[in-house]
Amino acid sequence: MSATPQRLRTARRLTFTALALTAGAGAMVAAALPAGAASGGGAAKGRTVDVQMLSFNDFHGTLEPPQGSSGTVSERQADGTTKAIPAGGVEYLATALREARKGHEYSVTAAAGDMIGGSPMLSGLFHDEPTVEALNKLKLDVSSVGNHEFDEGKTELRRMAYGGCHPVEGCFEYGKTFTGSEFKYLAANVTDEKTKRPMMSPTFIWKKDGVKIGFIGVTLEGTPDVVTADGVKGLKFGDEVETINKYAEELNRQGVKSIVALIHEGGLPASGAYNYDCDVPGAGAGISGAIVDIAKNVNPKVDALVTGHTHQAYSCNIPDPAGNPRTVTSAASYGRLFTDTTLKYDRATKDIVRTPVSSPKPVNKVVSRDLAKAADMSELIGRWKKLADPVANRPMGYISGDIAGRGSEAPEKPLGDLIADAQLDATAPADRGGAQLAIMNPGGIRADLAYKAAGAEGDGVVTYGESYTVQPFNNLMNIVDLTGAQLITALQQQVSGTVNGPNPKILQVSKGFTYTLDMTKAGADRIVVDSVKLNGAAIDPAKTYRVAMNEFLAGGGDGFTVLKEHKNKLVGISDLEAFNALLAKSSAANPIAPPAANRITVVK
Repeated sequence: MSATPQRLRTARRLTFTALALTAGAGAMVAAALPAGAASGGGAAKGRTVDVQMLSFNDFHGTLEPPQGSSGTVSERQADGTTKAIPAGGVEYLATALREARKGHEYSVTAAAGDMIGGSPMLSGLFHDEPTVEALNKLKLDVSSVGNHEFDEGKTELRRMAYGGCHPVEGCFEYGKTFTGSEFKYLAANVTDEKTKRPMMSPTFIWKKDGVKIGFIGVTLEGTPDVVTADGVKGLKFGDEVETINKYAEELNRQGVKSIVALIHEGGLPASGAYNYDCDVPGAGAGISGAIVDIAKNVNPKVDALVTGHTHQAYSCNIPDPAGNPRTVTSAASYGRLFTDTTLKYDRATKDIVRTPVSSPKPVNKVVSRDLAKAADMSELIGRWKKLADPVANRPMGYISGDIAGRGSEAPEKPLGDLIADAQLDATAPADRGGAQLAIMNPGGIRADLAYKAAGAEGDGVVTYGESYTVQPFNNLMNIVDLTGAQLITALQQQVSGTVNGPNPKILQVSKGFTYTLDMTKAGADRIVVDSVKLNGAAIDPAKTYRVAMNEFLAGGGDGFTVLKEHKNKLVGISDLEAFNALLAKSSAANPIAPPAANRITVVK
């Protein structure tokens, strides 16, 4: 979810002034290595060269260690249990990547989109300039765009790539002009509707000592469904497979035989543990989701797929159309993991040797907070914090315990309830829209609210920086008319259709709105219609209700197309303003307790 570019510019200006394995069967090496030929990273004279590829995805401007469950990864233990490992923070990620590169003569670093957008305040307040600066220091070589790269529109994305100070707010640091990304941003399947040309480079060729690896970068075709209309205005998003196959052929014509696809689309592994082996048969092994069909249809000339979007961790082998093994990886999100892949490059064929035993399987590695902090990243964070702290440290309210949001896997999230309540409170008065209920998309909840902030005492204070991190988009509230039938259809769209079927996006609902979600059934039938009630009374399909929601949902975002059919829209304050207004009603003596999350009854 994202805010309109104009709203982001206005809101942030007001706030700030207020204080980037595997080619087909033909790519496999038929000839044996010459006698005495070496193989490995430092074997410049050998026929094959091991190229290290380090990759990550969905960083989302998370420079500081993320709070709550968003700041841990699940590790599978020898006895089958799992434990949470604290992870993430760019100071540790920098050290981890630099340590991983040691001893590797050939090393390339790539990412699969959403490097920026939906970012915590330290980066978001400054339109993610701090994150691009940090990625430059990380020596990122190339990244695909993701849907969140379009949160502020194509013009702002180009500024992230090519530099220049913000067109409205100017330069944030005195005497410094933002220089843009030193890495290459790729958007092969994003074209200008007028010119029909890619809005940014479709491919990038990494070269060293005669070794050449081509990268193709795409975002999910469904990006317009998860970004506001203003963010993707004038752009067309093409099919991922068709685009990758087109540019794989083009790279081959240029003499580039080793190809990696960076795809901002992902899958759902059977286990949430980062070290789970999804190739082991049985015991629920495997991976599902959009990336599976993509991987099965991408040209065999493509040697490896680096993916993202679903914030999951996996390293799987999915056969290409020729039936040959091909790795598909993802490193969760927020810089908590990175993937270490060995690409065995054959100097004779200029291709990657891709057999089950040719290279070690890619491994996801934890960005441990036991590592030493990278001094240059500490300096970067400190410099930007100095600018942000006067705003970020302002207390907004108090909570009596952790309130799970982004880190919660339950359909109903306690923080989702709290946000929906805040939106209802802000829009219920007759002169502010007369809302009777509010609904909130779960993807717009970007973090948990932690009772004890990192490095702070457990006093329950919620600062502006923390509330901003939860609700960073500054979407305006829309109060609209919907019929009861439309409301029920919206609930059914949560669990049906091409967008929400594989990974349901369960709307968070305000106090008084209740219903039953029957997961033993399929599709729309999972919504028990007779259970849908408002303040104890059954929803009348023929009656009109006043419903509050952010502008992203009102535009049909996340596949909720029925919500676009609303009438009598009134535009209200931003979602962040509404959230902070509710927090302001609390005090140290009367803090907000974590909601019980009992509005949606789930039958399993």
